[in-house]
Amino acid sequence: MPFELQKDVKVEYDPKGMPFRRLGPSGLRVPIFSLGGWLTLGGSVTGDPVKEIIKTAFDNGINFFDTAEEYSKGQSEVEMGRAIKELGFRRSDIIVSTKIFWGVRPGPNAGGLSRKHVIEGAKESLARLQLEYVDVIFAHRPDPNVPMEEVVRAFNFVIDQGWAFYWGTSEWSAEQIEEAHHIAKSLHLIAPVAEQCQHNMFHRERPEKEFAQLYRKYNYGTTTYSSLYFGMLTGKYNDGIPPDSRFATNKDFAQFVEKFGEESGKEMINKIRELTKIAQEELNTTMSAFALAWVAKNPNTSTVILGASKPSQLVENLKALEVLPKLTDELMNRIEDILKNKPGPLPTHSRPPLDPLGKLTIV
Repeated sequence: MPFELQKDVKVEYDPKGMPFRRLGPSGLRVPIFSLGGWLTLGGSVTGDPVKEIIKTAFDNGINFFDTAEEYSKGQSEVEMGRAIKELGFRRSDIIVSTKIFWGVRPGPNAGGLSRKHVIEGAKESLARLQLEYVDVIFAHRPDPNVPMEEVVRAFNFVIDQGWAFYWGTSEWSAEQIEEAHHIAKSLHLIAPVAEQCQHNMFHRERPEKEFAQLYRKYNYGTTTYSSLYFGMLTGKYNDGIPPDSRFATNKDFAQFVEKFGEESGKEMINKIRELTKIAQEELNTTMSAFALAWVAKNPNTSTVILGASKPSQLVENLKALEVLPKLTDELMNRIEDILKNKPGPLPTHSRPPLDPLGKLTIV
């Protein structure tokens, strides 16, 4: 089939000064802030408001849109795909990623990372998105019931078919990612290039400590989610739980509500209050922008995925771009003094003991 230029382009992409980074070791360049569809697009937000949020992102330099087959049982992909088509973005101007694991229907083969579900799930995701391909397809969770070789081969098949350009992982352990890389290398296949993980001021062990060896060895990248810690780092809960907040109205966030009555929760709120003071009085910005810029400051972060239920929320969060250059080493150290949760280095094997003469003793 001969290549044809897209003829229905309605709007030209302008980066608007958005910084771009490589997605891990790949050649794909992604904006430092991207837009995700979890809980919002296709869930709490449908119809024209979805199109308004995506257009606002695009107009502000965001051209990376992330979703998953599981989000709102497939409706996130449907709404995102519809909006992209109606807005008339040039396909080569945007980056779209989706994730495979849970599926949208019950059934023994309707989820997981079997070759069957990875391939069929990818085809169904493309149909919902109304796209011929996604740029990145993620394994949304590890699957202990499927041999890793089958997983690696399945995602390589998806890439070989032209349905995706790259594949990645989401909430995998460093050990599982390492295994996937070893198998890919031994079979001369394509290894995953990035991990989609939670990373924020109060969730740091995995992205900053466990993955340290992956950054050094493979230049692995992260596409972070929940960088506002499910809303805790917006500062809106500094003085209690507002009645119209999702902590008050959504039972799925009961675990966070419980934190308010625990000592650890009270300590966390006190830390957020201190950080909010710095954000407002020294940086002249919001706590949200401050927290998002902090994650983006990490050199291993490829992109920070933003969630938004309305355009104005997205615009406010993008003020993090103004905060980023203000995060000096001195300020980063002050943040650490407040958080007091910086992960230590990975343990290393202890060296053999020295004998009294200073010689190594073989044990």
